Amino acid sequence: MANLHHISRVDFADPRQPRGRRWRHAFAAPQRVLAATHPHQVRAVLDAVEAAARAGHWCLGWLRYEAAPAFDAALTVHAPAPDADAPPLAWFAVYDAPLPWPADPPQGQEARIDWDAGPARADFDAALARIHQGIAAGRYYQVNYTAALTGAWQGDAGALFAALQRAQPSGYAAHVDDGAGRQLLSVSPELFFDWRAAPDGTGDILTRPMKGTAARGATPEQDAASAAQLRASPKERAENVMIVDLLRNDLARIACPHSVRVPRLFQTEPLPTVWQMTSDVVARTRAGTRLSDVFAALFPCGSVTGAPKVEAMRAIRDLEAGPRGVYCGALGLVRPDGAGGLAATFNVPIRTLELHGAQARCGIGSGITWGSQAEAEWREWAAKRAFVERASAPFELLETLGLQAGRLRHRAEHLARMQQAAAHFGHPWDGARVAACLDALAATHPQGDWRVRLLLDAAGQPRAEAFALQPTPTPVRLALAGQPFAAAHSEFTRHKTTRRAHYAAFAPAAGSGVFDTLLYNEAGELTETTFGTIAALLDGRWVTPPLACGLLPGVGRAVALREGRLQEAVLRLDDMPRVQGWAFINSLRGWLPAVLG
Repeated sequence: MANLHHISRVDFADPRQPRGRRWRHAFAAPQRVLAATHPHQVRAVLDAVEAAARAGHWCLGWLRYEAAPAFDAALTVHAPAPDADAPPLAWFAVYDAPLPWPADPPQGQEARIDWDAGPARADFDAALARIHQGIAAGRYYQVNYTAALTGAWQGDAGALFAALQRAQPSGYAAHVDDGAGRQLLSVSPELFFDWRAAPDGTGDILTRPMKGTAARGATPEQDAASAAQLRASPKERAENVMIVDLLRNDLARIACPHSVRVPRLFQTEPLPTVWQMTSDVVARTRAGTRLSDVFAALFPCGSVTGAPKVEAMRAIRDLEAGPRGVYCGALGLVRPDGAGGLAATFNVPIRTLELHGAQARCGIGSGITWGSQAEAEWREWAAKRAFVERASAPFELLETLGLQAGRLRHRAEHLARMQQAAAHFGHPWDGARVAACLDALAATHPQGDWRVRLLLDAAGQPRAEAFALQPTPTPVRLALAGQPFAAAHSEFTRHKTTRRAHYAAFAPAAGSGVFDTLLYNEAGELTETTFGTIAALLDGRWVTPPLACGLLPGVGRAVALREGRLQEAVLRLDDMPRVQGWAFINSLRGWLPAVLG
């Protein structure tokens, strides 16, 4: 146990006051660790956790998804790996008391994850087809299908947790270090259950299943429309109510008669990359209810299995390549609450990473019903994994401005765009400080033409750099990309940052004579170039793609639209033979005549 001095942290919302207080605690040097390596030991671990909490101790830990047969042998899972290094089915550290929340990692500490490609689209489509066959055969009516992303990680785990929290704020976050080389970094937005229990086991229990997803919009108007469509979608509402009904039935197993209620249904909650639909299911627990009984009634949460639970879990075992691990299990805190009482709060560990050695693992998934379509579900997976992609490597916000004779062109527009990106990514914003940074740079370059890079790091620290700007011979030559730009709808396309590998992959080869590459999305719609806006003369008017096609809201683009020189219109690959002229636009170089080919 010598290594069990490692610090763990919990940052949970109070689910009874979702916009109120948070529990933010650190834990170190547990007095003991409770672990179950076999299903028959899991209930005993939970009973020991309950006894410790009722005696005044704080218990932090988790159950793997594969612990389910401990409560019901009919719940089918992959057999735990025979490897002696495999994690326990249940693990809890018992502490005398929490510590204050530690200081954030010092600036300069970073972490990076290089993710593998992830599931192949063909395998994904085949799995959905099999689920639809099972629904048609009457086996089940919803299956939560998932896959694991794996990658190599390096750096500081505390810095990675901080980056994950910036990418997925609020919710039920925890960083658990088991002291034996395994760490869990969870920023789950989903509550599994919150149980406030008296010494006799009676108490109030709240569950908040999360089912129904829509990607955030590229503009405030599109974002509001996306949320409204989610609330009104018959498919998403049906998916949500299936799990609400499952949770009602599960809670009835431990509830006082007639106490199960649904006080809140179809609520949309904004997360950084998606809208999620949640509902509340509550009950009053019967006298004699134990923590192990709560898990026996509810585990795993129906939102990550499907319904009916037994058949859905059988399908999951057949479809998925291996164990889920803590992902889709439960992670939480059990603490004393009054004389002999306890409070147990567990998340559903989605948006959760497991670190072991140099490997990182993260699950991603969605609920599949008869109305699910492969393309829409694939896009949902991409939206859900955006949180981990955002946190997987450090980046800065970026604006590129033209500086001519000491004057910065379109300064106000660039600062407004950077401020919007700072709000989106959770970077602190001090407008006066950023303006002073630009002023200082401009004062040292009173003559000539310069390209200015304004950067803002995750701590809100700005810096500015200037590079001599050479004139651009026109017309510039553009080349059409050889394949769709898969990142068209990424947040790293909608906002300008130093993370530009998705653009760099399409950059013209040096010496090719090509100025830039014309990109198009997977629907065959033109979007932009790798560092500018595209304009086309079509049917006698200059048009540019709307933001909904997936592109950066360029400052030069906005100026041209405002002046009436451009109009928005969807441009498809099929429209290209009719284009009478092309132009490249950005704030730095202005409007440049272009040729394609």
